[in-house]
Amino acid sequence: MRESLSRSQPLDQADGLRRLFAHARVRYVPVVSNPNVAFGGVMLERLCTAFAEHGKHTLVVDASERASAHAEMALLDLAACIESLSPQVSYLAARGLPLRFVDAKGSTHPFLQAVADAAPHADVVLVHASASELCRLFARGGQLHPVRPLLLADDRPASVTHAYAALKLLTQRAGLVVHDLLLGAAPQSPRAERIAMQLATCADDFLGAVLRDWVQLDPASSAHEPATPALRRLVREMLKAEAPDDTMVAPSRMPARHAAPVASAAASALAH
Repeated sequence: MRESLSRSQPLDQADGLRRLFAHARVRYVPVVSNPNVAFGGVMLERLCTAFAEHGKHTLVVDASERASAHAEMALLDLAACIESLSPQVSYLAARGLPLRFVDAKGSTHPFLQAVADAAPHADVVLVHASASELCRLFARGGQLHPVRPLLLADDRPASVTHAYAALKLLTQRAGLVVHDLLLGAAPQSPRAERIAMQLATCADDFLGAVLRDWVQLDPASSAHEPATPALRRLVREMLKAEAPDDTMVAPSRMPARHAAPVASAAASALAH
């Protein structure tokens, strides 16, 4: 027994080191689910393609309202519930799962640690969930790394209103004040740029928040197409090691023109 223990000890130590460094290098990308976006799945696929171009393996943790409920086995063996979709992408159906890891302070941050343990091969953990779920996971004081939530919207009013409400919740409840936006709209959409401008103006004027970057994606594009230059830029920024005070807006990212301030009560008209 002693010989067996002595032989296994170096392996256990090596496994511990792998897990330690896995926690240090993994990038968490919170993506705010938006049930009013028609092609949200396409946006997630395009993100995974862009991460793969950087040689990163992405684990998509889908805890959104429309995701499949988590398997009961997930509480016993989380790794066994992770599905391999391709050499670059894995998937975990996780609706309702983060709440099973809630601690006495109401934080579900332990779930992120469990995911990192279950998928040490993942370079990026993309957490697709509602704003309230992301608040519990990533509220300041409980996060592994500084994060910028990624809002999803398209050029229809309901989706933009939902994105603004999510931005407000994440800012006020979780203290996450810097955001990015992925906007699904056809290349010729006349509203895309104005939506981004008005969301940025509302965030700044009424919430003290920042829309740091935005990217327009064609919902008709294929997941197998190379990422657009704008999406590559956004992903490059996501992969950078950020300092906690990295909240400066890159002026070149936002449209040059600025819309008049829009009151939060009129947020439903943002996309008109």
